[in-house]
Parts: sequence; structure tokens; C-alpha cells
Amino acid sequence: MMMPAFVPFKKPLVYVTGILEPALGIALLFSQTRQISGIALLVMFVVMLPANINAALKHINFEKATYDGNGPEYLWFRVPLQLLFIGWVLYFSIGL
Repeated sequence: MMMPAFVPFKKPLVYVTGILEPALGIALLFSQTRQISGIALLVMFVVMLPANINAALKHINFEKATYDGNGPEYLWFRVPLQLLFIGWVLYFSIGL
């Protein structure tokens, strides 16, 4: 429901990102994989942001999987949170 209409293979992408995100998070714990997993997470955060914006514009309710959610007000919380995650990963994995 979150992904824009132009994105192909929506369901497999949801499963792949659902597996990759925690796996890359765990990889941040190890110095050998920290930098590459940080870069991969940054790419995921940037690529996922349009899906979050799309979900807000469609008023998607994540708990019920309906179209009666908060709508764009959700972005006031989600976008700064996404930026916090991006900054956090940059600082701790890449050292910027």
C-alpha cells in the first residue's frame, strides 16, 4: 500500500527490505561490516522516504491497512525521524 504505483515487484521488495533492514542493523555492530552496512542503510533510508511520503498522502493507516490514516500530518513526525536515522548512521558507521 505504501509504494508508489510505478514501483514494480512491490511484495518481494517489502520482504527484501524487511530482511535487509534488521540484518544491516546487526551488521553495524561489527567493525568489519560497519561502513558497508552503514552505506547500504543510508541508501535504503533515502529510497524508502518517497514510500513514506506516498503513504502519508494516501492516508494509509498502518495498523488497519486502510486508507483512513492521519495523512500528511504523519510526515511532520516521519521525515525528521528519517533524517535523524540518516544522521545517526552517518555519524556512527562512516564517521561524518
